[in-house]
Amino acid sequence: MSEIETKGTAFTHIPVIDIAPLFSDDEAAKRKVAAEMAEAASNVGFLYVKGHGIPAEMIATLEARAAEFFALPLDRKMERYIGKSRAHRGYVPTGEEGFYDGADPKKTDKKEAFDLSVELPEDDPDHVIGYRMLGPNQWPAELPQMSRDVYAYYEAAMALGHTIFRGFALALGLDENYFEALLTKPPSQLRLVHYPADPARVADWGISAHTDYECFTILHVTAPGLEVMNAEGRWIDAPPVKDAFVINIGDMLEALTNGRFIATPHRVRNVPDERYSFPLFCALDYDTVIEPLPQFTDGDARYPSYVAGGHLVTQTMRTFSYLKKLVASGALALPESENHATAFGRKEREPA
Repeated sequence: MSEIETKGTAFTHIPVIDIAPLFSDDEAAKRKVAAEMAEAASNVGFLYVKGHGIPAEMIATLEARAAEFFALPLDRKMERYIGKSRAHRGYVPTGEEGFYDGADPKKTDKKEAFDLSVELPEDDPDHVIGYRMLGPNQWPAELPQMSRDVYAYYEAAMALGHTIFRGFALALGLDENYFEALLTKPPSQLRLVHYPADPARVADWGISAHTDYECFTILHVTAPGLEVMNAEGRWIDAPPVKDAFVINIGDMLEALTNGRFIATPHRVRNVPDERYSFPLFCALDYDTVIEPLPQFTDGDARYPSYVAGGHLVTQTMRTFSYLKKLVASGALALPESENHATAFGRKEREPA
């Protein structure tokens, strides 16, 4: 059995940080918060954020709209199957994803999902030229309130993402607005994820161990199940915290900081009760070159240079069944080399 690469410190809990000062003009208070964010990102790779400004009512409505959609019969949900979209949007049935090449095909993650991102028209130039991950969403016509309310949450969470990007910029000693020029039309994806009740615990995992591809994730969950691996290889619980989001560092921010910030492996253990999860994966613009920033290399860049959109597409091609079939048939080619597609925090090694 392989084991997952460990990172950070032997943390036993995930820090909670009040980011309300990031919305203020108090420079000293903002830098204090940024220092706390830097410590969490460097040693844990995870943090909770409070004082984020997104109303509880908006989050409750998001949960209600997700429950309405997932309650539809499977054939109705499959009308919005993600494989029908040229922009990787729509319904993801159980078993569609697999996180490891060569994984046991009998072991599937126990979840279904609905994926969406920035709403773009069919004639958007990036969609027209074939930038997968950019284009129109696949909303269910029979649930008009879903597109209205879920997209309202998406826009609010994206605005929060900009604020968190500013906090991380300060944490890295960069200009507060360093990332803004790279956030004009990012393929940042929101997932509505449903873990059905499984009293017999038939599935192995809710979702198996992985890191996220993007810069960071803003996560709301309705029940326990999330676990984070510390430097000793122990899985640490990350239960929901009232009025707080979970934030975790992704591959891109780890690469940009040359490993100063870490993308920590995490998983969702299988629990008997029904559970919902709402991760927003905050990315940079499609054409952004991801490589260690010079101030963090000391002449030794530990990560390869790659294009953000190509990295997302490559990793997605390796996990989604419909894309694997297109690649196998020759209808779709990987946009990056094998080396560039490595998920930095997901490397596995055989024990000695």
